[in-house]
Amino acid sequence: MNLQNYEVEVFYDGQCPLCLREIRMLRWMDRKQRILFTDISREGFSPEAYGKDMDELMGEIHARLPDHTWITGVEVFRRLYSAVGFKTLASLTRLPIVSGLLDFGYNVFAKNRLRLTGRCSASGECKTQPRSL
Repeated sequence: MNLQNYEVEVFYDGQCPLCLREIRMLRWMDRKQRILFTDISREGFSPEAYGKDMDELMGEIHARLPDHTWITGVEVFRRLYSAVGFKTLASLTRLPIVSGLLDFGYNVFAKNRLRLTGRCSASGECKTQPRSL
């Protein structure tokens, strides 16, 4: 990949089945290689190297633009889908009512995704472990 031409670097949880499905689809759609994909669950990943902590990165999806500006939540998906050629669709998600609904829905998902993807114990404790390479 030519690192000079990327539009967005996405930081995703590779242990989240739903997240991983989305990332696989985006990788397939990213024919011009405009997205850098960084799996925060991989062994050896250091959030501190990015000025973040793991709780912060696990709390909601994060992405970084080439100028090192951080974005989070639904805006990450707008940038990802714009990068793979869906700029018009992404711009429609900025309409006030649509944006509010998407933000609400994503926030509910982000707060509950470990539980929703079967990664919490019966006692309610939710953990992630780095994946071995």
